Amino acid sequence: MIYLLETKLQDDKSIFFSLKNLYGIGNKHAYSLCKILGFSENLKTKNLSEDQIKKLVKLIGNSNIIITSDLKKKKSLALKNLVFIKSYRGLRKIKGLPVRGQRTHTNGKTASKPLK
Repeated sequence: MIYLLETKLQDDKSIFFSLKNLYGIGNKHAYSLCKILGFSENLKTKNLSEDQIKKLVKLIGNSNIIITSDLKKKKSLALKNLVFIKSYRGLRKIKGLPVRGQRTHTNGKTASKPLK
């Protein structure tokens, strides 16, 4: 098992799908990282050498991709800001109701139930 940026990558998967397990990296970024480093999409994670792993970590660090704990922190701060300024979305989020205009007359009743 390879640990990369607080995430355990599976050995039996290809590097393309293993990179998608990192929080904040999707299809587009995983494909571009493989292409820049010259990895085949079918290259297994267990076949990576130490040098290739170092290049991968360096490339992710130098790119402008916000990943893992930084991205989670940014998302939580954005939500706290919505609650702080008492926007409509923030107030709906506090009450546990749907935020994006879904109806609540027949659906969404489970979202508004208080937790026991």
